[in-house]
Amino acid sequence: MNKPKITQDPLYQLLRDGNVKEFNARRAKGEKCDLTNVDLRGLDLRGINVDGLDMSGSYMRMTDLRGTDFRNTRLEGASLASANVSGCYFPLELRAEEITLSVTHGTRLRYGA
Repeated sequence: MNKPKITQDPLYQLLRDGNVKEFNARRAKGEKCDLTNVDLRGLDLRGINVDGLDMSGSYMRMTDLRGTDFRNTRLEGASLASANVSGCYFPLELRAEEITLSVTHGTRLRYGA
C-alpha cells in the first residue's frame, strides 16, 4: 500500500488550508481536482462537494465529514479511521459493515466485499 500523498494540486491545497468554500466554488466553475491517494487526515471538510470525484485510496483519519454526500464518489481503498461520518451518504455499492470497519478499525473500503 502506498503512503498517502500531499500534492501541490491547487484545489487539494485549498482543502489542506481549510478553505472548503473556495474548493467548491472552483469546482463549480469546472476546475479539476485529483484526490486519489491523498492525505486528508484531520481536516474539517464539512460542506465539501465531492460529487463525481475519485477519492480512491484517500486517507481520512479523524476527518470531519459530517453531512457529506459520497453517493457519486469513488471511495475504493479509502480509509475513514475515526472520521466523523454522521449524516453522510455513501455509495450503494458500499455495505454498512465496510463503512463501520473503516471508521472503527481503519480498514480500507472495499466495494462488493
